[in-house]
Amino acid sequence: MALEEKIKAIEEEIQNTPYNKATQHHIGKLKAKLANLKEERIKKASSKGSDLGFGVKKSGDATISLVGFPSVGKSTLLNKLTDANSRVADYEFTTLEVIPGVMNYKGTRIQILDIPGVISGASSGKGRGKEVMSIVRTSDLILILLDIKKTGQLAQILTELYDVGIRLNESPPDVRIRKTSRGGVTVTSSRKLRNIERKTIMEILNVNGIHNAEVTVREDVSSDRFIDAIMANRTYIPGIIALNKIDLIETKEVDRIRADIPDSIAISAENNINLDRLREEIFKKLNLIRIYMRPRGGKPDYREPLILKKNSSVEDACKKIHRRFLSKFRYAFVWGSSAKFPGQRVGLSHKLKDKDVLTIITDR
Repeated sequence: MALEEKIKAIEEEIQNTPYNKATQHHIGKLKAKLANLKEERIKKASSKGSDLGFGVKKSGDATISLVGFPSVGKSTLLNKLTDANSRVADYEFTTLEVIPGVMNYKGTRIQILDIPGVISGASSGKGRGKEVMSIVRTSDLILILLDIKKTGQLAQILTELYDVGIRLNESPPDVRIRKTSRGGVTVTSSRKLRNIERKTIMEILNVNGIHNAEVTVREDVSSDRFIDAIMANRTYIPGIIALNKIDLIETKEVDRIRADIPDSIAISAENNINLDRLREEIFKKLNLIRIYMRPRGGKPDYREPLILKKNSSVEDACKKIHRRFLSKFRYAFVWGSSAKFPGQRVGLSHKLKDKDVLTIITDR
């Protein structure tokens, strides 16, 4: 049986099997098999190669993939948010290659990539699926753009992302699996497991060839989340859903549609409606902080902040500036919300916060 036929057969069996206490172990086993088959499909698609390859160089403080079906307004939005010049037309597949642009916002430089429209089947390599999805997987944030009149496309996009191992707005499952040479499988849980039974855990591990292991579960995982903990190709990326072309329908209809898609942002790229709100949401979702560097005895540089990820330390700041700052580091002074008092002397492990002022002292 061909790979696609195997995938389809298991998907149908899962769909046709009623979920209850008696069948949950069997369904968990089927889902584990399905996950392995889909991972095999991804590897096969990647090994085929392509002369379409999008040679995109990441730049700036973070990279966003602008994802959506053809003709939802990605090119228009890119042009409004950045300095790019992506072609805009009323017919499908205007964008035939990846168009990068840079959004300058609150001292950050955020790269936005307008990629060819996602189509159904992209996760299995259909069309430009392999190239598109490989770019999306390496992004710091995914911006899904929908035509507000075609919001049914959201389910298809989420399915395509899920099938290539992208978990949107999720954190990795709090599960640790340590393989051992003997002793079978032991499962330790810090809380009561209501969504998965130990027998199902054993079934999933067996499908993946794990027969001896120490398993520690710190959240009430489902079978899907437990499978994610085993698979190597899962990527956890924050996402934003924007509903475009809201100027073409009544306000009441916009509100009704937004109620069905919680946390979505209603915009009109063409008429600059709510684009400032979108920029702010992008900044928040990326979890970036701005650190203003201050030379010893000098004044802070508020024009070009050092951009770091939230919860970064002084050590992270040193690494980003230059490795010399880390190798010759003595101590640092911090002003701002992370400091107990202005000019606090701190070490490498000190956690920085947004808008802190930092002076690094090194050996000469």
